[in-house]
Amino acid sequence: MKFTVFDIHSNEAFEKMALKIYRYQLRKNVVYQQYCEYLHKTRASRIEEIPFLPIQFFKSHTVLSDQRPAQITFTSSGTTGNNVSKHLVTDLEVYNKSLDHSFKKTYGEAKDYVILALLPHYLDRSGSSLVYMAQRWIKASQRAESGFYLNDLAALSKVLKSFENSSQKIILIGVTFALLQLADEYAMPLDNVIIIETGGMKGMRKEIIKPELHGILQTAFTQASIQSEYGMTELLSQAYANDGITFTTPPWMRVSTRDTNDPLSAIDHGKTGGLNVIDLANYNSCSFIATQDLGKSYTDGSFQVLGRFDHSDIRGCNLMAVGSRQ
Repeated sequence: MKFTVFDIHSNEAFEKMALKIYRYQLRKNVVYQQYCEYLHKTRASRIEEIPFLPIQFFKSHTVLSDQRPAQITFTSSGTTGNNVSKHLVTDLEVYNKSLDHSFKKTYGEAKDYVILALLPHYLDRSGSSLVYMAQRWIKASQRAESGFYLNDLAALSKVLKSFENSSQKIILIGVTFALLQLADEYAMPLDNVIIIETGGMKGMRKEIIKPELHGILQTAFTQASIQSEYGMTELLSQAYANDGITFTTPPWMRVSTRDTNDPLSAIDHGKTGGLNVIDLANYNSCSFIATQDLGKSYTDGSFQVLGRFDHSDIRGCNLMAVGSRQ
């Protein structure tokens, strides 16, 4: 079944679509259905009444509302010995549209940029939604200079320097530990460059808080714009923080907060709680997910990520400092 989630441009349209998808997933998604039945929450007339499925279910169950075979399976990076989350995507066209519309809404046309990806460790394994996203950006940019730089920081530095006196716009997307290494070894002024950090220390460095990270990157790469991306294996949509701290969502995505002591209760905007995500693009899986991230939501629809629940495992991209991607 298809849902026109990318045509949403108002709160009223969002809420109407959210309720429609909730009822669809209640019928078609066995895991979500059983969870809602367990909570005795199988009816919702308002968006506030929709239950959020704990994200841990993606580790232990197949979370699907669509019986078609998966076209691709995204997996979380995980920690050695731990189970990983699996997100079976039955319609890649939906993910592609989510990626393309979000990029255009946030940055404009990909062809206007040289796009450089610094994602070591993620390229070393299969099933990374982050690598898939970067590959799509690189292809859309249609620039020979665009590409992945696994561990070759010298080559990446050379490309960046080649545009030093140019008006060419550049996006450098990277995981935290690799960006810090680049900052240590190849500090330089980067005019017309957007650096998008996606989180991720992977035990390579001591964890630091996000403002400290951005301070280091800003000092090393003067004139660059330091930004952030929020996404994860279990979602098909992303949020971006142009200031590196406060994220905004596309029209088909919404983030709210829940009480850390009573996960079925929402809390007021501006208070720290667990982040709940509605990702309407995820209609073939589950659109209502209770993450293990801590943060704050605000009345204008923006949100901040402050860390992770203490009991949650650190999967690839710990959010303590840095961010987001898992």
